[in-house]
Amino acid sequence: MSLQLTQMEKSNLNEKTIQINSVKFHWSNKSKFKLHIPELSVDKGEKVLLLGESGSGKTTLLSLICGFLTPLSGKIQLNEKLINDLSATKRDQYRSDNIGIIFQQFNLLPYANVIDNILLPLYFSKLRSANISNQRETAISICQSLRLPEDVVNMKASELSVGQQQRVAVARALIGNPPLVIADEPTSSLDTDAQTIFLDLMFSQVASSNSTLLMVSHDKSLSSKFDRVIDMKNVSVKEQ
Repeated sequence: MSLQLTQMEKSNLNEKTIQINSVKFHWSNKSKFKLHIPELSVDKGEKVLLLGESGSGKTTLLSLICGFLTPLSGKIQLNEKLINDLSATKRDQYRSDNIGIIFQQFNLLPYANVIDNILLPLYFSKLRSANISNQRETAISICQSLRLPEDVVNMKASELSVGQQQRVAVARALIGNPPLVIADEPTSSLDTDAQTIFLDLMFSQVASSNSTLLMVSHDKSLSSKFDRVIDMKNVSVKEQ
């Protein structure tokens, strides 16, 4: 039996959403922490788990990929765009246009309602906003796909349960179909059953948006749920 690839799958072959080469970073000359990533890549459409213990540099690496930090040397490319040569303003705009971020603490606006929280990225990105014809309806549709109760859409974020806040954070990251979604320890406070439900919902939404997912965790038990696992021990070179 021959395997037939869809046109989208063919176009995704060998296309890199993230390409990192010879990246070095450290906080200061006095800091003992130094990060050196000789090479790391993530293919378009992949669901990748980045594993690492506390202090391994995974959060620093995320900050470099997102453009919050710039490396001392090396190259970081997102969708073939060299981001570390961009000015701070252009990096901010590129991040807004191309990356949806699910923060560990969610970072929702507590006194804004669910819809306003979800639509927030569109105020900073004309590119993502242009992908949507009706913003409110799209936000509500994503909420429904994430199985949020219908009556929460007009509630303030501070009135939601932790699980509901978590799903709103996913909806906010995915609004406008960003090419890359980055999730920083989003399941750390969940038990096993809740983790499975949450990941299944997130994977479904990422797939429908045709986005690449890079999720950070220290939990090795999640490995089998992803297309590929990258361990910080295998990509980072320790420097003294």
